[in-house]
Amino acid sequence: MQVFDPRQSMTSPTFEIFHYRDAKFEGVAVHQHDFYEVYFFISGNVEYSVEGKSYLLKQGDLLLINPLELHQPRIAPDQNVYERIVLWINKNYLSRLCTNNTSLSQCFDNTNPQHTNLLRLSQPQQKYISSKLSELLEETSSPEYGSDLAAEAILTRFLVELNRLTLTSIKKVEADKTASPFIPDILSYINHHYCEKISLASIADEFFISKYYLSHAFHSVVGTSVNRYITLKRLINAKQMLSNGIKPTTAAIHCGFNDYAGFYRAFTAEYGITPKQFASVTYEA
Repeated sequence: MQVFDPRQSMTSPTFEIFHYRDAKFEGVAVHQHDFYEVYFFISGNVEYSVEGKSYLLKQGDLLLINPLELHQPRIAPDQNVYERIVLWINKNYLSRLCTNNTSLSQCFDNTNPQHTNLLRLSQPQQKYISSKLSELLEETSSPEYGSDLAAEAILTRFLVELNRLTLTSIKKVEADKTASPFIPDILSYINHHYCEKISLASIADEFFISKYYLSHAFHSVVGTSVNRYITLKRLINAKQMLSNGIKPTTAAIHCGFNDYAGFYRAFTAEYGITPKQFASVTYEA
C-alpha cells in the first residue's frame, strides 16, 4: 500500500502503478495528463467524472482514461475507505509494445462509437484483473534480477487480455443521466469552439439560458467552472501543438488565447513550466 501522491505527471518513461487506500481523501481538481490511465476501483463511495460524463462506481469497476481527457473522482463526505489501483502508461511506451497485428491502445479508443470509459466486470473478470495488477505491483517493487522484464511481460499480457475483454463479453456502462441534460451539448460546443472568443456569457446567450443557471449547473456536473474548462481545453490542445513542433506563439493564437502573455501565464500556472521549456523538453525526448 502506498501513500497518495498528488502529482499528475509521470517520472518513469514506461509505466507506473499505485495501490492507494485512504480513510480520508481530500480529493483532486479536474485534471488531465499525457498518458493512459487504468483505474481499478476496490472500495469507497465515488462518483467519477470523465469529460462531463458521470459514473457512480461499484466495487470491481474498471475505468479507462485516455490522454488529455479531463477527469475527476468525487468522493462522498461520508465515504467508507477509498481503495483503488491506478496504472499509468506512457503513450510512446505503449506504442512500442504494439505490433503490426495488435494495437494495445484499442481499448482506450474514444473515437469508437461503442466506447465507454467504464467497464463493469463479472466476478471472474474482477478476480483476473485484480490478480494481474497485484502481480504487477509485486514485480515493480521487487529487487530481484530481471524484475523489469518480468513486469513488462505481466503488463503486456494484462493489456492483451484487457483488449480482448473490451472486444468480446465485457459490459460497457453508459454514463449516468445528468439532471442538466443540456450540459453534454455545451461540452460539445466548447470542444468545437474553444479556439474562438467564447465565454460563460456568450455560451449562455448561445443556449438561451442565464449565466447564473449555466454556471451552477455546469460546475455541479463537470466539477469546474465554464471558464476554467475552456482554459483547460485550450491548454490541452496547445500542449499537443507544442509536442508536434508548433511554435508557442502560433499555438497560443490557434487555441484561442487573446495574447501570448495570457497563454504564458495560464500554461505556467497549470503545468509549472513555460511553453518554451515544455517544447524544448518534448523535442529532446
